[in-house]
Amino acid sequence: MTGDRLYPDRPIVGVGVAVFRGTDVLLIKRAKPPISDRWSIPGGAQEIGETVREAALREVAEETGLAVEIVGLVDVVDGITRDAGGRARYHYTLVDFAARWLSGEARAASDAAAVRWVARDALAAVPMWDETRRIVESAAEMVAAAR
Repeated sequence: MTGDRLYPDRPIVGVGVAVFRGTDVLLIKRAKPPISDRWSIPGGAQEIGETVREAALREVAEETGLAVEIVGLVDVVDGITRDAGGRARYHYTLVDFAARWLSGEARAASDAAAVRWVARDALAAVPMWDETRRIVESAAEMVAAAR
């Protein structure tokens, strides 16, 4: 992606994917700002010429090596980090999907520092953004209903 992510002149469209293998969800530890060293779901910026669904599938493959099937759209979330003066240091419009694992062994790649499968009942112990936790819970219900 071209353009500056720090102090952008417009929001950047990003995608996130809550990937489930049974009742376990795939989490990645981010390697880059704005949430480096924090657990999240795979995802990243949409590229020119690709749909948000194409971006979601690409980002999961790039960051984890997995092939997934998108079940549906969970929500659209604003990810805004402000500096001490209140100016938007980062501004993302995040389109979050629920997906099922199809194939592959999860491995950290691209901008993921680590990956791990986490049982849904163990999510409370994983430090992550509250919005990510909400998205994962909503996605889990969506995936369960689609079975």
